[in-house]
Amino acid sequence: MKSSYHSWVAAIRIARRDAWRAKGRSALVLAMIALPIVGVSAADLTVRSAELSPEQKVTRQIGAADARLSDSHLTGPVFQDVEGRNTSPAGGYDTYVPGAESDPKLLPSVIPAGAQSLKDSTAHTKIRTRYGLLESDLREIDAASPLVKGMIEMKRGRLAREAGEVVATTNFLKESGFFVGSEFRARGSQTWYRIVGAYELPSELGKSEILAPPGTLLAPLDKAFQAAGVPGVVATDSYLVKVGGDGFTWNTVKALNTKSVQVVSRAVFLDPPAESEVPYIAQQKEAGYYSADRGLPTTELAVLATVVGLAMLEICLLAGPAFAVGARRSRRQLGLVGANGGDRRHIRAIVLSGGLVIGAAAAVSGTVLGIALTVGLRPVLEEYLGARFGGFTLRPLEILGIALLAVLTGLLAAIAPAVTASRQTVLASLTGRRGVRRANRVLPVLGLVALAAGAAIALYGTASRMGSTVVAGGSAIAELGIVALTPVLVGLFGRLGRWLPLSPRLALRDAVRNRGRTAPAVAAVLAAVAGTVAVSTYTHSQEIQARHEYVADLPDGVGIVSVNELGRSKDMGAVREAVTQELPLAVRADVDYISYGKPGCERFTGNEGCGRADIMRPKEQRCPLYEAKDGADAFGPAERKALRKDPRCTYNRHSAQFSVVIADEKLLTALAVTDPGSVAALKEGRGVSFDKRNVKDGKVTVRLIDNKDAVYEPGVDPKGVDKAFPVHQAPDTAEGYGLELVLPPAAAKSAGLTTLPFASYFTLDGTATSQQKQRVAARIDQIGVEAPVTIESGYQAQADITGLALTVFAGLVTIGAAGIATGLAQADAEADLKTLAAVGAPPRVRRTLSGFQCGVVALMGVVLGSAAGILPAVGLRLVQRRETEHLMEMAGDANDKLFVPIAVPWETLGGLLVVVPLGAALLAALVTRSSGAMARREAG
Repeated sequence: MKSSYHSWVAAIRIARRDAWRAKGRSALVLAMIALPIVGVSAADLTVRSAELSPEQKVTRQIGAADARLSDSHLTGPVFQDVEGRNTSPAGGYDTYVPGAESDPKLLPSVIPAGAQSLKDSTAHTKIRTRYGLLESDLREIDAASPLVKGMIEMKRGRLAREAGEVVATTNFLKESGFFVGSEFRARGSQTWYRIVGAYELPSELGKSEILAPPGTLLAPLDKAFQAAGVPGVVATDSYLVKVGGDGFTWNTVKALNTKSVQVVSRAVFLDPPAESEVPYIAQQKEAGYYSADRGLPTTELAVLATVVGLAMLEICLLAGPAFAVGARRSRRQLGLVGANGGDRRHIRAIVLSGGLVIGAAAAVSGTVLGIALTVGLRPVLEEYLGARFGGFTLRPLEILGIALLAVLTGLLAAIAPAVTASRQTVLASLTGRRGVRRANRVLPVLGLVALAAGAAIALYGTASRMGSTVVAGGSAIAELGIVALTPVLVGLFGRLGRWLPLSPRLALRDAVRNRGRTAPAVAAVLAAVAGTVAVSTYTHSQEIQARHEYVADLPDGVGIVSVNELGRSKDMGAVREAVTQELPLAVRADVDYISYGKPGCERFTGNEGCGRADIMRPKEQRCPLYEAKDGADAFGPAERKALRKDPRCTYNRHSAQFSVVIADEKLLTALAVTDPGSVAALKEGRGVSFDKRNVKDGKVTVRLIDNKDAVYEPGVDPKGVDKAFPVHQAPDTAEGYGLELVLPPAAAKSAGLTTLPFASYFTLDGTATSQQKQRVAARIDQIGVEAPVTIESGYQAQADITGLALTVFAGLVTIGAAGIATGLAQADAEADLKTLAAVGAPPRVRRTLSGFQCGVVALMGVVLGSAAGILPAVGLRLVQRRETEHLMEMAGDANDKLFVPIAVPWETLGGLLVVVPLGAALLAALVTRSSGAMARREAG
């Protein structure tokens, strides 16, 4: 035992000395092992620090109060969850009947006598900023009250004390361009407010909010808005309450729930009741909606374990050849150990100690750097997560486990080189002879079995309920099988050498002849490239599907500007003028809608005496699914499926604010409708229909309906006044983009209809620049109306940063692995290179040979990885195809609409197959010395 201890101490000292001598190689291996440790330790520390304790969570919501009371707005007894985030009617939504509006006196009436309370009112509006209009939350609360402690954190300035003073969140200041001391106005108000301080909400750093003393912001703004004839401020009230003692227990919370009050209780947060005591959970379980949060599910744990295992395999495949390089360069030293009485155990211990030393160094440096990065980047991480950390939480056991993972990875990477080195004879080590090793016949068989089993599992996963998980597991097994088959596959590549020129043929044959060092590097490249190809193929296929499913709002390059506010139709003329002056318009089509009821009525106002205009489709041309009393439930599955294929039941993929509009033939130009009959119809005073189901006997009926009679019942038409208009039916190829009927102004006027402007469609002479869009937005803002300008730009593919990062990662791994293999090849071929130099070979031979050796390894890995990466992508897409087909069958849609393509990203593959190997070869050639030291070749 004592002898074994001393031998390991000596082996570690030798390994430490060798690592220090070969600083470059040691730093490379240390970096490969340490980088994942940096990421994992930083991620662990970030996640643990971001987790809030129950006390911290409830304090950020209710400050120092015992509870927050708010109206559930369900006008009846409710059930709520433990944290007070969700509520539902006590009898379920099936029996719930909405009652009258909420009672404003409800909350004050349930506050216990003698309790300390504080009103917290919130609302929403738009604020005029330096750049235009910004949507922001408004809040009224006495921020100086002790009950607010912990809810907000002042960053600079002071609290607002009087009317006209406010404090704002730091995010509001950043987005608005304001600072402490700035003054602003809300849109629709002439009152100025001064910002006297900046604060933040610890759990909502990205929230834009303005806070003012009670009674100084919401009521004055509501009064100003009402005077301007626009909707007022709708405030939502809640109360912070402190009662002392045990606070609001679960029984107290349930008692308040019977009065339709929703409660966030500190006592319940800190000491939650059992699930059996929570009626809300029982109700959700019965409905099939509840799932307890018990951490990561088994599926995600399996995927996480698979990812960690593959990452360790990747590191071992990369680091293993590097240890082999060290062992090969130290073979004379190892031979001397054997010559002086050391046996194979001592040789293995020395090489394994190299992995232990570098693994330990990687563990220490990786964890320290991960902790330092987390500490240094804490503000950045908090901004990214949108919440402040609850503290700096370091869990020693987890950090120790991560560090041990680095040590284990180093040891595993050194196992194969240690075994190989120990099998060499003392004579071969001292003379530099390479010896002859028999090929392992078991490993390829295991690889072939794993490949077949993995492919079968992945194929089964395409039809399994656990689809994506099974496909991922099967693909991982298949990839491991290909890794095991790599030596055999490398041998097959050697048959291509007969058709290659001299230098690449020598490089290929050298790689094939020395598969022990070539195979791990090729496998490392294979693993990295396979992941890149799998993700790229999957995302590329998804993008093609998204492009196919994209629904354009308008023809490409066509724009629309519309007023989205109530009571602001009178401003549409100024908006149209601003668009005409600031944008390069080719055609502008002004569009009105039908206003029915007393003067000043606008759609969706809901005022008494206001109505709407709807197209009345002939009953025989309506979809039976929507006309039956019980709706689609009145039909069996087969009938529903058949009816959904009925032309009467097809749905329009586009939508518009109004289905009936008033416009001239310019609108057809904007909509890219080239049908001469449609243009002629509008000029002649007839309408144009874009939905043949609305037409009967060449006419479309528009019904003017009072809002009070607008309750929809299947099979029952609301009462109203009908107006029939002769129309021309546009061809099926013409698209109305949500519009179903276009009436010329003359037809609307002759029918006695009142119209109001609401939008303009336009085409551009060229394209609109960003500066032009900003100028028109500023002009519309000066008018004081919300009228967004939208220009259809077609499908826009999102930047695939993940695919780019994976491609770069694969390239770096490829170059690194190929470089390691090239270094090992040079260590093996040093005697041959010296002989070539001695007989007068040009200096470029060394560079050329190194470049081709590196390129050959990279190319073999990229080719095999590209083939291996297709399997998981195809499997996952087939899973998506099956799931989509199932959903379409349940919805009764026709399978001919199914489009789940599998597309190969040829550009990515081309870059991997050409650019990466070529770059690796050129880099290896550039960093290789053109001449080596002259030396006597050893006998061998």
